[in-house]
Amino acid sequence: MFKALTQSIKVLKANLVRTVLTTLGIIIGIATVILVLSAGAGFRSLIDAQLQAYGTDTLFIETRVPPTTKNRASNNATSADFSRAASAIAITSFKQKDLNDVERLGNVKGAYGIVTGLAVASYRNNAKSTIYYGSSYKRFEIDKNNLKSGRFYTQAEDMGASQVVILGSNIANDLFGQDDALGKLIKIGNLNFQVIGVYDEQGNFGGAGADDILYIPLQTAQKKILGVDYLLVGIIQIENPDLIESTSEQIKTLLRKNHNITDPAKDDFTVTSQSEALDIFDTIFGGITILLICIASISLVVGGVGIMNIMYVVVTERTSEIGLKKALGAKNKDILIEFLVESVLVTIIGGILGIIVGAFGGWIISLIAIANGLTWVFTVPFYSIILGVGVSATIGIGFGVLPARSASRLDPVEAMRYE
Repeated sequence: MFKALTQSIKVLKANLVRTVLTTLGIIIGIATVILVLSAGAGFRSLIDAQLQAYGTDTLFIETRVPPTTKNRASNNATSADFSRAASAIAITSFKQKDLNDVERLGNVKGAYGIVTGLAVASYRNNAKSTIYYGSSYKRFEIDKNNLKSGRFYTQAEDMGASQVVILGSNIANDLFGQDDALGKLIKIGNLNFQVIGVYDEQGNFGGAGADDILYIPLQTAQKKILGVDYLLVGIIQIENPDLIESTSEQIKTLLRKNHNITDPAKDDFTVTSQSEALDIFDTIFGGITILLICIASISLVVGGVGIMNIMYVVVTERTSEIGLKKALGAKNKDILIEFLVESVLVTIIGGILGIIVGAFGGWIISLIAIANGLTWVFTVPFYSIILGVGVSATIGIGFGVLPARSASRLDPVEAMRYE
């Protein structure tokens, strides 16, 4: 075996350009797999960080468009149909009274509601289109993020619809640069708001993240900007996380009673926990990961076919050599092992290089993510390395065995006559 290995290394070094081109397909395929799994692990760390900002003791109430009897009965209803319905119908049944009732439940520690919208925020000659969150003063009893400067708005400011605002770190920088934002007046839409606080950097998620958002009192957003009396989202903090499932069911029962809903299929709300949100993410991202790995596998198959073709070429080029070795006593097994080792060696080299290239790509992605304010942890999952090496070896054996077997079966006399 050692002799076959040293012989294979000599052959590969003698045809270095061909060796590199042969391994290229394997390198690209393995690198893609490693890159996808590394990026997936990093993205998972980002999701975990975002969810931990609320804590594991949090439930979310969100409004939704209940499916109609027609939609439930139709097999042709698509997600696009539901999206169009959601954009055309505003769910107005979720009110502050619902949250007040939820807060009276035994395991509920606190709750606050949110409405949101888009507006242009401006200060002097600086302007930025951004998202604003209108939320109750109770937000700050649950929110685990800290202020860089200033203070939170009070119950009196919330209930009195005061025009005060807390800035995310990015928008504070966009509007004020290095200047102190506290006490300044900014315009949100057509109204003037006094800056009373600036959040610490929280890290972005997706496009506009928490650092790009304006935070204003709930009553101000509802009465002075949106002209509504309903909520879009409710954040619930619970006392005992072990009872989160039963508490979730209690909330659902309460909201159905308040909204006169007798059929759970017609709920105009959803209640989800952090773990459920993470499970949904895992399901979606797991499907995407499998799809990307399948696409990368095409490159691996192409690389394997390339190795098979090259090995057939090598067998043809070395036919006389094979005949001479068999004439001198080499057995079919010896020839088979020699060419099989050469094939496996090519793919193992390609696999190792692919792991290095994929890990490097994952590292570059992490640097870009961190530079953009994302909480991203660079990691190369150990199972991805095992997968890369295992796939490489399998391809080497699977696509190398036929040329190797063909070489081992050559008739020595005929082979020595080949030119």
